[in-house]
Amino acid sequence: MMTAVSPTGGALLEVEGVGKRFGGFIALDGVNLSVAQGERVGLIGPNGSGKSTLVNCICGTLHNETGTVRFDGQSLNKLESHERTYRGIARSFQLPRPFVTMSVADNLRVPLLYAVHTRRGRHLTIEEADARCIELANSVGLGAKINKSPKDLTQIEMRKLELARAMAADPKLLIADESMAGLSDSEVGEIVEMLIRLNESGITIIMIEHIMRAVMTFSQRLVVLVSGKKIADGKPDDVIRNPEVERAYLGQ
Repeated sequence: MMTAVSPTGGALLEVEGVGKRFGGFIALDGVNLSVAQGERVGLIGPNGSGKSTLVNCICGTLHNETGTVRFDGQSLNKLESHERTYRGIARSFQLPRPFVTMSVADNLRVPLLYAVHTRRGRHLTIEEADARCIELANSVGLGAKINKSPKDLTQIEMRKLELARAMAADPKLLIADESMAGLSDSEVGEIVEMLIRLNESGITIIMIEHIMRAVMTFSQRLVVLVSGKKIADGKPDDVIRNPEVERAYLGQ
């Protein structure tokens, strides 16, 4: 199988032989994954397949015991999660985690100021920060609620805020972890369209999702994990017809 290669000649994200154990349980068993700059990759698998563990090893919440995670040509193995964030990796969570005592604007301002100060070595001016917060809120349809509390938002608006908070860190790679769980069909379509727009703006995206309609609409490439191993990686239409994938995931 061909490796995804960025226009500059190398993959943006490279996961090589990554393994992770919890006691005697093998959560990841020699996983290889390559993601090119600008790709939209869907990551699927049944519950307990290792998806969250892999994401945590990429983001630094967990540290892999074997193998290497490289980003933009540099090893991340010894870096903590915040160090990976200001190198350009951001994630959203299935359960949104806003600062409930802060406004929508301030929820965006925290990651924005952290990422920009760390990466550029200077603080944004108040005017620059306010303008960027408004831009982020408008990009996800929350411009009219920028001064509201997260407690005043609907479920889909909370998911939009979660994505906007991830984007406030100005990532090169966004990992969207089940951003559509519990949403209606029309709301799922809205989030998919939003993620595609973000990708078209230059953000590489890995989507972890159980809603197959969303996965198939979004993904240019589909990766399947089962029992900590990658069992398929390729074009979505080819992957879902793979008999091993049907038995292990789609047929459940």
